[in-house]
Formats: sequence, structure tokens, C-alpha cells
Amino acid sequence: MDNFLELVGQVWSRGFLGIDLGSIISSLAVILIAFLFRGFVISVILNALGKLADKTESKVDDEILSALRKPLGLIPVTVALYLCTLILPIDGLIGDIATNIVKAFVIFTIFSALSNAVKPIFVALSTSAWLTASMQMWLERASRFLVWVIGVAIILDIFGIQIGPLVAGLGLFSVAVALGAQDFFKNLIAGILIIGEHRFQPGDRIEVSGQLHGIVETIGFRSTVIRTFDTAPMTIPNKDLSDVKVINHGGMINRRLNWKINLVYSTSIEQLESIRTEIKEYIINSDDFVSDPDLGPVVRVVELGASSIDVLIVAYSDPMGFAAYNEVKENLIFNIMKIVKANNSEFAYPSTSLYVESMPK
Repeated sequence: MDNFLELVGQVWSRGFLGIDLGSIISSLAVILIAFLFRGFVISVILNALGKLADKTESKVDDEILSALRKPLGLIPVTVALYLCTLILPIDGLIGDIATNIVKAFVIFTIFSALSNAVKPIFVALSTSAWLTASMQMWLERASRFLVWVIGVAIILDIFGIQIGPLVAGLGLFSVAVALGAQDFFKNLIAGILIIGEHRFQPGDRIEVSGQLHGIVETIGFRSTVIRTFDTAPMTIPNKDLSDVKVINHGGMINRRLNWKINLVYSTSIEQLESIRTEIKEYIINSDDFVSDPDLGPVVRVVELGASSIDVLIVAYSDPMGFAAYNEVKENLIFNIMKIVKANNSEFAYPSTSLYVESMPK
């Protein structure tokens, strides 16, 4: 029995790689407690803070809590790793590596919090008129990239890796990459110009005559995604959108209706005047069209065509969707038909009249 206890003591003290089992078990226990406490921090403390944030009108505090949820959960794990370096009897090169790993984990936690905090900052700034949705997205991505570049540089410095020679090597490498990635940089610059010139924003309906017509979903570093009206996404390189004429229907102030209706030549002047007046009165009194004096409706007899008397109708409505706009046009068509019929006239259609002076005997 004594020999067995002595054997157990030797195994316990020898442990693994010269580290006694007591220290190993204590370290594992500390890590386990850290993960349990991490769950407590996320599920209890942050949820309680979330309930307080829900009571405020501002959404910025909600965004901040959501962004800091994961980084705050890393704090107990970071503390546990530091305690493990104190518990485990490690020194020399292994001890230095363990210490550097803990330092790197601390830096990772800090910069993870900074990276996640970028979005709430831009949400708070989103009320600014100069910060459009696409510009906000680009600045968020660029800021996150810059934060992680600095964080990685600090972590590399902790492990004794010199940044200067690495940057110089990357500079030579970037020249070679740039020669083979000219299209990427063209698209990147084109995307910056699109955003800087406010040509269009996510959510705008844009049209390139004869090529595309749809809703802008995202403006990326390299390409723009357009959702066409058959609901399929279309990905277009930014340079292709910066070099063409783009109609931005999203910036539309009013929708313009421009029609010509054709009436038969048998329509008298009095009938034409009555039809013209009643159509204009309908447009003025209808809620479907704007009442701005600068955008008043135009209803005039404008042309004596080959087979009809042409009446021009120009009117403006508020910006509205496709279905609503077609309903407005349908209502106008029905009322024009009623007005023309009430005035005993008819719509003309292309026709040819043949006059025979005499018939052969």
C-alpha cells in the first residue's frame, strides 16, 4: 500500500512535461470557471443592461451593448489565462511565450471591442446630412480594417516581429499585385467617386437605358449589387456604372405623366373645349396629382394629325411605386373615356379615306 501511495505521489508530482498534476488541474478549473462566468456575464449582466437600454428612446446604447457582447465575454477568459501563467510553474522560453500569448489575448480583446464599437459610432453619426448610407458602410469597413491593422501590428511586436522590414517587403509585393489587379483599383476608385458624387444610394431605383433597371442593394469596394424587378440580383463592376449615364429614379421629386390622346376629326371646337376643360378640372381636383402652381397640369389641343386631332395631357403626381402609379394612370384613363363619351366624341385610330370621283359605266 505504501508503494502504491508513493507511486501516486511520483505521478502527481511529475505530472506532464515536468508540471505537477495539481497545477494542471487548478489551471483547468480556473479556465472552466472563466467560461462559466463568461456565460453569466453575457446572459445575466448584459441582458439586464439591455433591458435598461430598451427603456431609452435612443438606439445608440442598444447598438453599443450588442457590439460589446462578444468582447466583454472574452474578459473572463483573458483573466483566466493570466492566472494560469501564475499557477503553472513555467519559466524560461516557455514562460515568455505564455506571457506573450496572454498579452496578445489582451490586445485582441481590446481591439475586438474597438472594432465592434465602430458601427455604433457611425449609427450615432448617421443623422448627419453628409453621411449617406453607402458612405457610412465604406467608412465602417475602412475603420475596422485600420483598427485590426494596428492590433495585428501590436501583437506582432509583442512576439518580437519587426514591422518595418515586413512593411518594406509588402511594399514590393504590393507593386507586383497592383500590376495584376488594375481592374480592382479601377473599381475601387469608381466606387469612391460614385459615393462621393452621390450618384445613387442603397434603396434608390436606377436605370441605365437598354441595360438595367432595378433597386440598388449595396455599393461594395469592387462592385454594386442591383436587385432587378424579377427579384434576381445583378452584380455590376463599379467602373461600368461610373462611365455610363445613370438615371436615378430615387432622386425623383415628382412623377410626370405625358400623353397625347387622339380624337376624331368630326369633333367640333365646342366639344374640344369642353373635353379639354373637364379633363383639366379632373386633374386639378383629384388627389392623385400635385397642386403645386409650378407643376400645374397642361391640357391643350396641340396638333392636327394625319387621322386625328391630338390633345396633349401633362400632369405631375407625387413620387410613388410602380403599382400605385399605374392605378393613378388607370383612374385617369377611365375618366378621360367618360368625358369623351359624355361630349359625344370618339377616339381616333389610324385610317385612310378613299374618295372616288366617278365610277366607270
